[in-house]
Amino acid sequence: MKQELISFRTLYHRYADDVHRFAYWLCGDSDDAKDLASETFVRVWTAGKKIQANTVKAYLFTITRNLFLQRERRRKRQTKLDMEVLDDGHGPHGIAEDRSELSAVFEAMRQLPESDRAALIMRARDGMSYQEIASVLDVSLASVKVKIHRARVRLSLIRANEEKHYEG
Repeated sequence: MKQELISFRTLYHRYADDVHRFAYWLCGDSDDAKDLASETFVRVWTAGKKIQANTVKAYLFTITRNLFLQRERRRKRQTKLDMEVLDDGHGPHGIAEDRSELSAVFEAMRQLPESDRAALIMRARDGMSYQEIASVLDVSLASVKVKIHRARVRLSLIRANEEKHYEG
């Protein structure tokens, strides 16, 4: 059976409504569904792979579902702010300390090898799975785990050395 290749424009016009409808049924919110559908097509656009017409709908729905599940996992880790909590009186001095600490974190991150830093950011900030990170970095799953562990250990050591420097 010969497989037909289709352009991105054709793909979008043919499947955008289906993807949006599927996303809406997953999340139950029109705005979230629009975001999921848009992100799905962005992922397809940036993937750069040829899309085969006999698998495209399942491929798009898989992307949409995975994006939805990622969002749900992130939402479960988030908590709502209690608006009743009073200001802790952080003030200008506290803000300056926070900025200083953030600068120190960025400086420590710059000391890491790029691939270790990228792996750590994808895992800690973006919540990506080890397998997704391995795919992005084009390395083995074991290598990703080592990179993330190594980055965490190195950041801990840098932080401990900085604390000793400030105390001493």
